[in-house]
Amino acid sequence: MTARVETGVDGLDLVLSRLVAAPRALVWRAWTDPELLKRWFAPAPLTVPDLEIDLRPGGALRGVMRDPQGPEYPLSGVYLEVVERERLVTTDTMEPGWRPSKAPFMTTIVTLADEAGGTLYVARVLHKDEESVKRHVEMGFFDGWGKCADQLEQVAKALAAR
Repeated sequence: MTARVETGVDGLDLVLSRLVAAPRALVWRAWTDPELLKRWFAPAPLTVPDLEIDLRPGGALRGVMRDPQGPEYPLSGVYLEVVERERLVTTDTMEPGWRPSKAPFMTTIVTLADEAGGTLYVARVLHKDEESVKRHVEMGFFDGWGKCADQLEQVAKALAAR
């Protein structure tokens, strides 16, 4: 799997792109089926034991990420755009019903495209300011999102092998 990680032109975006060795339809399925998403959405050894998605603009993504030592981290966001097998846009800047969130942090744009017999997977994470970018990098964006991309590929490849 090839990887490219960058910051956006304005310095407020973090971008991870990978060539995933699996068909786009299966990568999409791994992103949109809650049971599959739970298998890769947190960098191991963290887990996602609880996750619900309402895959439509305005629909919610809610769940919890759990550390093996016990701490839990809530996951919540709203889908802004859903283009079948091509693009997902989510944000934590608002809650369902278009309510502003109490602690906005990021908007994520995921794009998928056929490339080299697999799927070009690009995750662009937009932040409101430089402090948010710095915080996300310190939280382990590059390693964490990279590990999740590896896990995403494993899930999609397992689906292809069935």
